[in-house]
Amino acid sequence: MTPSRRRTVATAAGLLLVPMLAGGFILQERSNRESVRLFQQVLTLVSSRFVDTVADSSLYEKAARGLVHELNDPYTVLFTPKENTAFSTSTGGRYGGIGMQIEEIKGSIAVSKVFPRTPAEEAGIQEGDRIIQIDTAVVTRTWKSEQVSNILKGTPGTKVTVKFSRPGVAEPITARFTRATIHIPAIRYAIMADKGIGYVWLEQFNETATGELESAIRQLQAQGAKSLILDLRDNPGGILDQALSVSNLFVRRDQELLSIRDRSGQGPVYVAKDDPIVGSMPVVTLIDGGSASASEIVAGALQDHDRALLVGTTSFGKGLVQTLFQLDGGYALKMTTAKYYLPSGRSIQRERKVVDGRFVNEDEGPDSLETDSARKARPAFKSDGGRTVYGGGGVTPDVVVKPDTISTVEQAVAKALGAKSQDAYATLATYAQELKGQVSSPAFTVTQAWRDEFYRRLETSKVTVDRKQWDQATPFVDRLLGDRIARLAYGDSAVKRRQIKDDTQLIRAIDLLKRGQSQQELFTIAQRMQTASKR
Repeated sequence: MTPSRRRTVATAAGLLLVPMLAGGFILQERSNRESVRLFQQVLTLVSSRFVDTVADSSLYEKAARGLVHELNDPYTVLFTPKENTAFSTSTGGRYGGIGMQIEEIKGSIAVSKVFPRTPAEEAGIQEGDRIIQIDTAVVTRTWKSEQVSNILKGTPGTKVTVKFSRPGVAEPITARFTRATIHIPAIRYAIMADKGIGYVWLEQFNETATGELESAIRQLQAQGAKSLILDLRDNPGGILDQALSVSNLFVRRDQELLSIRDRSGQGPVYVAKDDPIVGSMPVVTLIDGGSASASEIVAGALQDHDRALLVGTTSFGKGLVQTLFQLDGGYALKMTTAKYYLPSGRSIQRERKVVDGRFVNEDEGPDSLETDSARKARPAFKSDGGRTVYGGGGVTPDVVVKPDTISTVEQAVAKALGAKSQDAYATLATYAQELKGQVSSPAFTVTQAWRDEFYRRLETSKVTVDRKQWDQATPFVDRLLGDRIARLAYGDSAVKRRQIKDDTQLIRAIDLLKRGQSQQELFTIAQRMQTASKR
């Protein structure tokens, strides 16, 4: 082919590109116009011809919800004004009310928890008190806890009068409350789990999580803690800024904590801004399938920077960023706008779909991810110290310890109680309330007489449990009674101390910290354990 011929072919090819691209734009614009016309036609027909009258405002909301649903993203949600307020309350950790947690017990609404430094605590309200009247409205057996909660909540500074009944007290108790801004703590207690070993359970990443955790750690250090267990099990996450600042309590200044990438692949990179308060203290972090989002950011950052040994089971696997967009009329759209990546570069997002309102994994499930073969099939990364860490399906712990399961006979008793859960729970709550005054220390022992009386009361409440199975399930029965009595008499920290002996993951964490005097020693011990388990 001559040079002039080549130029002719090249020019022709270049000319062909222009109409193809122009045609593409024309087709795209035409497709968009046709799609808009399709939507308008369907909307008009439904509005004018559907067998049942549908208000225009409702049609638009249904259309918006249909669009959100078709995104097939379980984390993108259109909130009603009421749902928007509830979501803001749950993530912020504050609401206007009187400071009580309530629950339904056999046709009544009972106080299950009184938060500290609240109007409810100041008025002397106790767990087990039953709400019988709010202002002039009598609370009947048909009322639900959500209905009562909605009435008790309100603008701080407004007043509400509540009448309670209390077991053992003949006359109703009337309290007039001035609603206040109620703070739900991120940490209920910090305790010494063993000599020199502090333990703190961070339940959520609300607006005060970092401050509460810092105070708890300093409190434990003052009590002689030389090492720390940070429990992130069943922590569903919360505010991103709090996840970053919590990580910074452990990670050195200027170390990367997290990067975020949007649809363009761009986004901010977050680094530690302050010096850590923990220093060189050895740390074990507990995680499980209930550890999600912000919990995984913290656990992953500490693992990537070799700042904690992770113990437990694989975390939930939510590596997506949601942004809350406030809409007209009090509505809000919580929409997935980006993915986050841990310092090593790994994503822990696990693909899921929603079936009948439940998350369903599209892979084999969390337990399979903890096998050696499954791990090797996942993308592998390196921590700062060269340890292998895994992405693509939650944060995998360094030491896998599955929670202990109850025996077959205990499962049978639990199933029998669950068959009439309201009656069983009401019986337990009432009896524990009576017994709380009979214990003299948090280490009390559940007696056979208590077990027998509990069984008798269950029978009276028409809760059927096989007596032989009941007697064989003593550890399970003792936990039910003991934990409930301990919480009523001494608070949540007493319950945790009683539970340590039955918590296999926590026991393993304590054992590791007893054997390892530094973070590096913990990693070495964990590696030896993995090697031994493969033999």
